[in-house]
Amino acid sequence: MGELTKILHVEDEGDIREIANMALELIGGFTVAQAELGTVALDIVEDFAPDLLLCDVQMPGLTGPETIAKIREIPGYEQIPAIYMTAKVGESEKDSLLGQYELGFIAKPFDPTTLATQIREMWAAGFQNAA
Repeated sequence: MGELTKILHVEDEGDIREIANMALELIGGFTVAQAELGTVALDIVEDFAPDLLLCDVQMPGLTGPETIAKIREIPGYEQIPAIYMTAKVGESEKDSLLGQYELGFIAKPFDPTTLATQIREMWAAGFQNAA
């Protein structure tokens, strides 16, 4: 995998989307597209062509894991890396959510000043593990 520049952020809470967007674009220098629902993410993922999915776990309609699974059914996105953002997942659930292309979890509430760094570190660590 190449450099991480584009992130698709899927989150149903508007205030969290806004803070994450500022943290990722202004502080992190990423190009970010945001979706408030999994179905919206499915509609925009191919046009946006993200390097990474940053996805809430619990959302109305499609959950984060369901959204990621559906995106990975799209040709070319079978191996897209993902990071979950969540406030509500226990250790046992984390193990069941982490697959080959999940890079990890970021706890909410998150620190906007370090979010981009956290994501970059998970991206680098994920690909060291895959190598």
